Amino acid sequence: MNYPNGIKKREELKNDVKISHKNRGMTLEYELNITNEYYREIDKAYIYKKPTPIKIVKVDYPSRDKTVIKEAYFTIPSTTDYNGLYHGKYIDFEAKETQSRTSFAITNIHPHQIEHLKNINRHEGIAFLIIRFTMLGETYLLTISKFLEYLEKTNKKSIPIDFFREEAYLIRDGYRPRVDYLKIVDELMGGKK
Repeated sequence: MNYPNGIKKREELKNDVKISHKNRGMTLEYELNITNEYYREIDKAYIYKKPTPIKIVKVDYPSRDKTVIKEAYFTIPSTTDYNGLYHGKYIDFEAKETQSRTSFAITNIHPHQIEHLKNINRHEGIAFLIIRFTMLGETYLLTISKFLEYLEKTNKKSIPIDFFREEAYLIRDGYRPRVDYLKIVDELMGGKK
């Protein structure tokens, strides 16, 4: 049966689209954005994705609705991905995904980001990393203090998955919220809810 407007039946769609388990679901950034939106909707926390600071140099205006940025550059290095407030505490974190099944490359976190998170922690804010091992379907919250301990104890260029499994907090996938990292933050804050 042919549907109006050329819409294909479900069976036909399955044959057209290659299903890949490595790209299933949404990206971590998207999932964190909808999680944070949910937290705001229920008035639990106010955490936002920080925009990347850029300076626009050249713009093409063929018409008002077709404006195109032709040239832009980063003005200053961005600090981290997310920040906000939860129970009167400042939260700041960086989120990264890796395709590796065995480790997370430390070079994925820039030195200025590490310094920024270190300063947030020093001033009693809540600072951490959220790392997703995409191929394993595992997402972890790693506190900045555990991350810094690892850096001090080793000169390796990556953090093995076993370190995350032993020293970080596994974030279980959910529906609403999708990536409930505040459940772990509650634990870190001593059980506050």
